[in-house]
Amino acid sequence: MKIRKPTQEMHSKVSGFLNSAFPKSKTEARLVEQFHDNDTPIHEWVCIHIKKVIAYIAFSNAYNGDQVCGLHLAPLAVAPKFQHQGIGSQLLKFALRQESIKKSPLFVLGEPKFYRRFGFESCTLPICSFDKNNRHFSAIRNTTTTRFIIGYEPEFGPGL
Repeated sequence: MKIRKPTQEMHSKVSGFLNSAFPKSKTEARLVEQFHDNDTPIHEWVCIHIKKVIAYIAFSNAYNGDQVCGLHLAPLAVAPKFQHQGIGSQLLKFALRQESIKKSPLFVLGEPKFYRRFGFESCTLPICSFDKNNRHFSAIRNTTTTRFIIGYEPEFGPGL
């Protein structure tokens, strides 16, 4: 198993993988396809096993108005037959050690119990427009003390 940055030639494999990892949703694959099509600056890694993508993680910019205030983790996915083997945890730990990630405030909308194991804590500020009462919104290195609605890259918009 190897973790590496995906090449442009791998983008279609990543899309196919995300469609299989989220069989009831096309949102995640469409989001990453739009990131790639629009050359949106993201930090992404894949986990490869026997020449197949078995896990994927991406981070995109988070905004306070038009100022970057951190990164959003989305999506994180593991192929169904490889789940519950620690691969997603290993990929996330790897990403959290990377220079482009390790000093920035990080935000995630997901299961708090899972992300707490990696240092994420529930946060009330900033406000996540996708999560009523910020129940599933967590962060690392979040020093926000002012109230604002955190912004996402345009690819997260209504067309997603």
